[in-house]
Amino acid sequence: MLPPPFYGDRRGDRAAGVFSVRSLCKTRPKHVSIPTQATRRRFRGCPPLVAGMLSTGLLLAAAAGCGSFAAQGLNSEGVRLCQQAQHHQAMQRFQEAVNTDPNDPDGYYNLAATYHRLGVLEGRDDYLDQAENYYNQCLDKDENHRECYRGLAVLLAEQGRHEDAFRLVEGWCDRQPGSSEAKIELARLCEEYNYRAEAKEHLIAALKIDPDNARALAALGNIREQMGDHAQALNDYQRSLASDQFQPQLASRATALRSKLGATVYTTAPTDGTRLVDRESATSLQ
Repeated sequence: MLPPPFYGDRRGDRAAGVFSVRSLCKTRPKHVSIPTQATRRRFRGCPPLVAGMLSTGLLLAAAAGCGSFAAQGLNSEGVRLCQQAQHHQAMQRFQEAVNTDPNDPDGYYNLAATYHRLGVLEGRDDYLDQAENYYNQCLDKDENHRECYRGLAVLLAEQGRHEDAFRLVEGWCDRQPGSSEAKIELARLCEEYNYRAEAKEHLIAALKIDPDNARALAALGNIREQMGDHAQALNDYQRSLASDQFQPQLASRATALRSKLGATVYTTAPTDGTRLVDRESATSLQ
């Protein structure tokens, strides 16, 4: 199992004053729709799909990030070393990146992800403690660092701290009600605990904010396909591909689903921010 991707550099907004997960877990947000504690207890004995959460492996982020050029170069070099399984050498580069630009969140994130990876692979609890510390430092520098929320939520879930994982992402949603990315990550976490109805609700909310978000559309299509709504799932896949055509696996999935349906699905635009299947045209496909 591997933690989320490393960052060579990234784009994103900076913000100050974010609380760490330790303080986030003390207060329950009030404005986010989530599964109840009673519902979660029914799944307490069932581990989340951590393998799926961690399956992305190591990826080099796109160029032109927020940090200094020197820090970006050190982060990129560290990523390359990690891809060669030279993790300790990579950590040195990431630490140098932090020393070069202490305000760049990506160095902290990369250190966290490296310690997380090694902690899992080598069974080192001290490494996992270090990972949590660096994840929190990353969020102190950038309260909207999507990959950091993802990585920390994975770590908490792996340790059986499921409530903390939810509160972490819920807290992000509560502080950033206009963020589609926060809602997508909460939906992702819900889906991995098999809370599909709640995940669908959060994705629809994300699409009201950003109607052409390729990630939200693909995720919503996946949930609808699992729930048997194949015509609407195909529509979501097609819209996702229209927003981002560089999704070969999704394109293959859409092609297979289109063949299964055996006809073209026409769509209309309803008021909830998503497009619904024209049921009159699609009745024969269901």
